[in-house]
Amino acid sequence: MSRFADSPWVLPVGIAAVAAMITAAVGATITDIGPWYQALKQPDWAPPTWLFGPAWTVIFGLCTISGATAWLAARTPTQAENVIGLFALNGILNLLWSFLFFRLHRPDYAALEVGILWSSIAALIVVLWRFSRPASALLLPYLAWVSFAAILNRAIVELNGPF
Repeated sequence: MSRFADSPWVLPVGIAAVAAMITAAVGATITDIGPWYQALKQPDWAPPTWLFGPAWTVIFGLCTISGATAWLAARTPTQAENVIGLFALNGILNLLWSFLFFRLHRPDYAALEVGILWSSIAALIVVLWRFSRPASALLLPYLAWVSFAAILNRAIVELNGPF
């Protein structure tokens, strides 16, 4: 077997990358920027639609690195399992937001759920900070983006409601 395959980071990086790609792929299939979305009134400060794909690509890449870094930094198997569980919960909440907003056409429900999504990112940052500050810091752009998305989501609700 090669030295590459024996490296301790191969498994965490591989699993984190696969999990991020699955989450991103499912999210992409849920996200429909079609006629319904195009018809929504947007605030003047809304970013162009094309920006969302690259932003999420960077965020999922940072989440992959963060997850692998935290897994390797975990001091106990329980701590590593908690990292995996928190990232899994966050991924589910991320997909739920897309489902509520784009599939159910309920930005109002998504505006409520985004607070839970935001809290899951904040929880990850706090938990990871205790044993891996680099892993924690890698999630700050994700928190910032979801903070912006929450404000944008709320503005869309105010401009287009009731739903």
